[in-house]
Amino acid sequence: MKEWIANINQKIDELSKTTWMKYFRITSSVVWNLLLIFVLFIAMGFVFVGSIGAGYFASLVKDEPLRSKAEMRSAIFDYDETSTLYFASNKYLGKMRTDLERQETSLDKVSPNVTHAVLATEDEYFYQHNGIVPKAVVRGLLQDVSNSNTQTGGSTLTQQLIKNQILTNEVSYERKAKELLLAMRLEHFMTKDEILEAYLNVIPYGRNASGRNIAGVETAAEGIFNKSAKNLNLAQAAYIAGIPQSPFAYTPFTQGGKLKDAKSLQLGINRMKTVLYRMHETGYITDQQYKKALKYNIKKDFRKPEVRPEEKYPYVTYEIENRAKDIMAKILAKKDGIDVSRLDHEDKLKDKYVILADRELRSKGYKIYSTIDKKM
Repeated sequence: MKEWIANINQKIDELSKTTWMKYFRITSSVVWNLLLIFVLFIAMGFVFVGSIGAGYFASLVKDEPLRSKAEMRSAIFDYDETSTLYFASNKYLGKMRTDLERQETSLDKVSPNVTHAVLATEDEYFYQHNGIVPKAVVRGLLQDVSNSNTQTGGSTLTQQLIKNQILTNEVSYERKAKELLLAMRLEHFMTKDEILEAYLNVIPYGRNASGRNIAGVETAAEGIFNKSAKNLNLAQAAYIAGIPQSPFAYTPFTQGGKLKDAKSLQLGINRMKTVLYRMHETGYITDQQYKKALKYNIKKDFRKPEVRPEEKYPYVTYEIENRAKDIMAKILAKKDGIDVSRLDHEDKLKDKYVILADRELRSKGYKIYSTIDKKM
């Protein structure tokens, strides 16, 4: 610091000896004082702007409740999982009818190809930051204020998890401020691996080969490539990791479960190549792996369109679902301390618990076994 000040003084002395400085009779002490005043004004400006920013941020998050560790973890891990139906002898029938299919998985059952692709594309510094990347936040704010055509994003995986599980997709400064606050708070309550695992189970991935909406990397791997997430190769992992940026543009299937035309499929393939480029740029894959994956024909791996179980076995599917709801209604009623025999003659009470049973079965990932012989 002393050397820096000494250098400044030397420069000022040299400057004061110039012809124009002598002409205006400006001494080195005057120049030094002017410099100090200039620096002081700059510092005051930063403090002033920072104070206004902090005050505005506080006004945006003032109504956000201070959530406990238990509340936040419960909200993050509260994601629906689709129940499955079986014929006799544990023969698979299909998924229960639902608006969104999801099968939960753990991080150790996901291929490193997938996690590397996600980190390289969505959050390069995931294991270094504390929930947010200030530089990215400022860049996004400037782009928004200037109404820039280029929007580079900047949300970390933690922020995306908060948006999906606790907040909403509302576009507003208030929602963004709450997202930043909760993301930093969540990092104190969950490990990085827990956050990454939850993210991979929550994020939407478009549609599967039956045309149903899907979420979670395991559901995406099975629904798009008929593989488990742990067995995805590099190109397949890159394809899936690229889908969440625009799920219904990049998914290979239509709402009816048909494969899209070549032009539409190319959107997802181009996105896959972008993911591979980012993986190569960040050092997750070698030159050889990168070049090989770029040439890979991903189209041949897409799962063949499939008929939904309620279309192939309509009566069987509905019957199993209805029987399961009757059983679950009694289980839930008993759990609430109600005499289950009342459900047989109190219609309103029965209707209530059948509705609760329906929600339970469609969102909690049950395996529902029947005694119905498939061949018969």
